[in-house]
Amino acid sequence: MAWRSRTRNLQVFDTELSADTVEWCPVSASNDVLVCGTYQLQKGAGEEDATPSRTGRLYLFEFRQEAGSMIPPLTELQRLDTAAILDLKWCHVPVSGHTVLGMAAATGELQLYMLSGSQEGGRSLQTLSSVKVGTERLALSLDWSTGRMDSSNDVRVVCSDSAGCVSVLSLAEGALTSLSQWKAHDFEAWISAFSYWDTQLIYSGGDDCKLKGWDLRVGPSCPTFTSKGHSMGVCSIHSNPHQEHILATGSYDEQVLLWDGRNMRQPLSESPLGGGVWRLKWHPTHQHLLLAACMHNDFHILNCQPALEGTGDACPVVASYILHNSLAYGADWSRLSLEEPIPCSPPVAEPKESLTESGGHLRIQYESPTASFDTSLENDAGQYIPESIAAPSTTPTAGPALNSNDDSSPLSGLLASCSFYDHMLHVWRWDWGPPETGAVLTRLEH
Repeated sequence: MAWRSRTRNLQVFDTELSADTVEWCPVSASNDVLVCGTYQLQKGAGEEDATPSRTGRLYLFEFRQEAGSMIPPLTELQRLDTAAILDLKWCHVPVSGHTVLGMAAATGELQLYMLSGSQEGGRSLQTLSSVKVGTERLALSLDWSTGRMDSSNDVRVVCSDSAGCVSVLSLAEGALTSLSQWKAHDFEAWISAFSYWDTQLIYSGGDDCKLKGWDLRVGPSCPTFTSKGHSMGVCSIHSNPHQEHILATGSYDEQVLLWDGRNMRQPLSESPLGGGVWRLKWHPTHQHLLLAACMHNDFHILNCQPALEGTGDACPVVASYILHNSLAYGADWSRLSLEEPIPCSPPVAEPKESLTESGGHLRIQYESPTASFDTSLENDAGQYIPESIAAPSTTPTAGPALNSNDDSSPLSGLLASCSFYDHMLHVWRWDWGPPETGAVLTRLEH
């Protein structure tokens, strides 16, 4: 029997500048922390050929959701004006006891911040280290070698840039040290990533439509493979932290390809999503779930289980989030537990008077043309509406159950996404479970 899938908006935040990257903190003590980065191109004043400037802002948030509360769950803790931000990634494990955030900047710098303070005393980001990967170029992406959450003294970062180069750096005693840099692509190297299972292996994707692999043990003089499986620029790569050899890639060609790293001649599956796939994120605990930010075609969650079991079939979309009105760029899963049960389908009821008296009203649920998902929205005043008084919903279905590591369990997920020209950050929830009324969802594991 098909399972029920539902996305619900929890909060919308105006970032003022164009938003392009969001990241939940993976370190257990700070799973409630979210960062968002922005990128704003400022045209030069006066002469037509004046050099434009690129500015940005880094936001730090804390997420706290109390059952039945009318208070929005996301609280801004800090905002820092910076160079334009192309990518943000938290180190998956503490470094010398500190939680560290990496930022790829339009100045060609890789910048590190340290999360200081506590939940009781307030938290903030403090500058830790910075290194320039090159002149007259933009740092476009970064990834940490710590994706399997293993503590290690060998913490490294890979960074790609607009000159087509890939750089590998080490982090020790709070400072970045360059280990190597090489020309990897003919045009912009949009993305670079570690194999989390063998961190001597690195993947890169560029605007030359090529996906390449590199082995640091033999040096970067020649890639271990060059794939032309994508027909346009490769802009997203993520190694599966739960299943060895599995890699997901996305491209401007609107395809998500799944690969077995032992055979890069042919992908395991091809899934057309539309819109250009800018970011891909594997679920933090469920090995078959993949989140995709699809630029002109919203955000989608894929169930990759059939493809990874060798069927060769495209990965079905089990949920979509469609409330952004601009380019879908940044997206990430949170590791926070969600304690509420799966929403039931209540009888039709009028909104509570406290809401209507405030000048707002509950919006009718949106049901997609495919009748696969439904979404609860905030009220017209932009206030967060708890599930207990949300609008009535339908009970659509969305594909088969997910066979996770041990069994088929319902789940709830907390996610964040951002869109570019409308400069919006959304925090939302996804529930997936059996269609029976009142089924209880399991918490996400840490």
